[in-house]
Amino acid sequence: MLDFFEEILDGAQKLLRSVVWYDIVDILFVALVLYYVIKLLRQTRAFHLVKGIVLMGLIYFVVSTLNMSASSYIFNQLFSNIVIVMLLLFQPELRHAIESFGRGDYKKLSIFTSKNSGFYEEESEAVATDISKAISNMSDSKTGALIVIEGKTPLGEIIATGSTVDAAVSSIILENIFFPKSPLHDGAAVIRDNRVYAAGCILPLTGNEVSAELGTRHRAAIGMSEHSDALVIVVSEETGAVSVASAGTLERNLSVGEVHETLSNFLKSDTSDNGKSFKILRRKR
Repeated sequence: MLDFFEEILDGAQKLLRSVVWYDIVDILFVALVLYYVIKLLRQTRAFHLVKGIVLMGLIYFVVSTLNMSASSYIFNQLFSNIVIVMLLLFQPELRHAIESFGRGDYKKLSIFTSKNSGFYEEESEAVATDISKAISNMSDSKTGALIVIEGKTPLGEIIATGSTVDAAVSSIILENIFFPKSPLHDGAAVIRDNRVYAAGCILPLTGNEVSAELGTRHRAAIGMSEHSDALVIVVSEETGAVSVASAGTLERNLSVGEVHETLSNFLKSDTSDNGKSFKILRRKR
C-alpha cells in the first residue's frame, strides 16, 4: 500500500518538474474560457440543449454497451456530425458570445474616451429625468409606449426598420411620438447617445413562453432584451402599468421612481454589465 502512494507521489513530482510557465497560462486560459462558456449557457435556453445532448450521450453509451445494432446506427449517424449539429443548434448563442466579446469595456482606455465624465453624468441624469417624466405622463393617460435605450450592442438593424429622428431627448418629443394618432406610435423609439435617434422601429418578439396577459409590446421588449444589452421600457395601453425589460427578464408594475433610478444607473454605467442597475432593482423588490 505504501509503495502505491510512493508511485503516485513520484509521478506527481515528475509531472510538476515538466511543467513550464506557459503550461500554467494555458491551463488558466482554458479554465477561463470554460467558465465563460458555462456562464453564457446558464443564462440562455442553450443550457437545456446541453442537458439534452448529455442525456443523449448517456443513452448512446448504454445502447453501444448492449450492442443494439439499429439504435447504435442511428446514434452513430447523429454523433458523426455532432459539430455541425451543435453549430446549428447554438447559432444564436455563438453569435451572442462573439458579440459579447466584441463589446468589451473599451471606455476605460483614454483613446476611446470622447466626453468629459462629469458632463456626461449630468447629461445622463437630465435624459433619465425627461424619459421618466414622459413615462409618468403616458402612464397616467394610458398611452402605449415602447422605448429602447441602446447599450453597447449596436442596434443599427433595428433603427433601419424605423424613421430617423435624431432629436434631443425630451418628454414632449417622446409623448408626441407615442400619441395615438402619430404615424410612429405603433413602433419603438430608440435612444442612442442620449438622443432620440429613431422611432417607429420594429423589434423582434421573444420566442419564449410568456404570460397570456402580456401584449405585443411586452413580447417585443423581452425579445429585444434577449438579442442585446439594451434597456427596454414599456407602458401598457390597457392599464398604464410600466414595465422594464433587460437580459430577457421583464420586471412589471414599476413606479416612476424605480424606472428613473434604473434609467439613471443604466445611462451612467461605465461597467461592461449594463444590466447591473436592473439586477439591483430586482433585489430591492
